[in-house]
Amino acid sequence: MMDWTDRHCRMLHRQLTGRALLYTEMLTTGAVLHGERERLMGFDAAEHPVALQLGGSEPADLAAAARIGEAHGYREINLNVGCPSDRVQSGRFGACLMREPDLVAECMAAIGAAVSVPATVKCRLGVDDQDPEQSLFELVEKCAAAGVSTFIVHARKAWLKGLSPKENRDIPPLDYAIVHRLKRARPDLTIILNGGLPSVEAALEHMSPAGAGASPWDPPLDGAMLGRAAYHEPARLGAVDRLVFGEPGPDVTPDQAVARYLPYVAAELARGTHLAAMTRHMLGLYHGRPGARSWRRILTVEGVKAGAGVEVIERALAAVREAGARLEAAA
Repeated sequence: MMDWTDRHCRMLHRQLTGRALLYTEMLTTGAVLHGERERLMGFDAAEHPVALQLGGSEPADLAAAARIGEAHGYREINLNVGCPSDRVQSGRFGACLMREPDLVAECMAAIGAAVSVPATVKCRLGVDDQDPEQSLFELVEKCAAAGVSTFIVHARKAWLKGLSPKENRDIPPLDYAIVHRLKRARPDLTIILNGGLPSVEAALEHMSPAGAGASPWDPPLDGAMLGRAAYHEPARLGAVDRLVFGEPGPDVTPDQAVARYLPYVAAELARGTHLAAMTRHMLGLYHGRPGARSWRRILTVEGVKAGAGVEVIERALAAVREAGARLEAAA
């Protein structure tokens, strides 16, 4: 989710769910150690719980970056062993590390020794011609021996030769079954599923015992991570606290999320943040609802103008409500 799940995105998503664990975009160790830390790593306390995702392959650098992350207040340090982008490959981190399980285990041991918060791994099934039954299980076994207890598995291989990063998000086939086999082999570990999950309801199928409701999967997994589905249709997150965590009360609506987000937007505008930096994460909030096109158009066209403020969001919201009222009147 590089360039997507920045602090503004996370703050919007937090208005829809108070319980889901949010992740930063992947930050390289070089950026953390030598970049503008507050710009890269700063976040509002209201985002919690939030985890820091790192990219790198030098154990000492990862340990140093992890310590900085913990000092900033992040509640988990996650190592990305799944990103297939070109710049990740050239830097010897991300998905190419699936070929080096011993190095990943060494990196995780260094991170684990450096911090008191959980140190976790996000990985793929394997890369290129690797056999997932070997590459995934070997990586997990070696990292578990190094003290890792939580793994987030993107249930696709990454083809580093022949596919673009975008194609790697869609073309390699999903294999959810192998992730469940991993859980069966290592019931002591926390196994979280990622990849292609279109909704909270679809994720819950993998987290419920077989025979419970409509779930065909066994054994149940310990959690699920939504990526593109949550970003492109953030309103889906409004049901998370009820469906996943069993909290009473109605789901959070897009209108409620906007109302909660506006004070943050106003505060950021006063700090000099451009409106478009925040509204770009809101474009899909009304996906599939009356007025969604007007919402996107107003935010896209008006939000980039110099001096644009919260009135742009309010105008877009008024257009959505007007479209809803027209539809209700016609019915």
